[in-house]
Amino acid sequence: MEILAPAGNLPSLKAAVESGADAVYFGFGNVTNARNFEGLNFTEKEAATGIAHAHAHGVKANIVLNTFPQIDGPDIWYRTVDLAAKLGADAIILANLALLKYCRERYPELPIHLSVQASASNHASIQFYQRHFGIQRVILPRVLTVAEIRALKEQVNVDLEVFAFGGLCVMAEGRCYLSSYVTGVSPNIEGVCSPARAVRFDNTADKLQTRLNGVLIAQYAPGEEAAYPTICKGRFAANEQVYHVMEEPGSLNILGMLPEVIEAGVVSLKIEGRQRTKSYVATVTRVMRHAVDAYYAAPDQFRAKGSWLKTLNAISEGTTHTLGTYQENWQ
Repeated sequence: MEILAPAGNLPSLKAAVESGADAVYFGFGNVTNARNFEGLNFTEKEAATGIAHAHAHGVKANIVLNTFPQIDGPDIWYRTVDLAAKLGADAIILANLALLKYCRERYPELPIHLSVQASASNHASIQFYQRHFGIQRVILPRVLTVAEIRALKEQVNVDLEVFAFGGLCVMAEGRCYLSSYVTGVSPNIEGVCSPARAVRFDNTADKLQTRLNGVLIAQYAPGEEAAYPTICKGRFAANEQVYHVMEEPGSLNILGMLPEVIEAGVVSLKIEGRQRTKSYVATVTRVMRHAVDAYYAAPDQFRAKGSWLKTLNAISEGTTHTLGTYQENWQ
């Protein structure tokens, strides 16, 4: 079972490697990846260094290219495919049909992982991408139960990668334009939903206010932990009360169902969070490493340790976690 860790920069990549990751994934500092936050991501030189470091330690390095080319300047997306091949990435993560076609025709030996941004969540869709573009792996959207993942594995002949830990969104994967109404940008176009340049934290007499492009997202009482201001997790007035109308801050954590997820037939457990710190990457990777090793040492006796959950809750959104769609009763 592969543990796949995020890397927003070179120090995070090295922390993931040192903490037990089997593979890492990262993107470049431009619009070609959906985590295009200021100050994050890789230059060509850093990517070459990161890949060399990963390979020297027996770790795979996947390059993310999961936004969609725009009509007024698509060349950078095609050049990034060329760059991933040139640098010797172990896989390239793609979602766009044109880029899938370009990559498969130009670089038939470069493994393609279908990005979650492609929203392929049924066997007909996955088989389409396999038949036309020879994808080796699909990253499943966070909309399936474990039972549905198990059934899907019986119908397709590609590797399945699932999210194991990290932030959740209300979007149907790859279809989020909510933030564009406030900031003018979205993950699918510029690679970021709530850019740092639009974020503001204001201390008032008795509250902390968070704003996105001037729009009030939430107010926090003294001592209350404030979340990064995103539209989908804001507190808004509705039905004569102020609350999280769309989504409460909280992180996905599958440790409570780890045996069921592994036995459903997946090959990779993905940790979300390329925008998070090196410490976050190291902590989550280390806990996930311990948990997966414990499962394989004694599958029938596996239990998620309280110390693991406590450690991960401390760095989760809202300091709490959910099993998300993996449990049957989540909506």
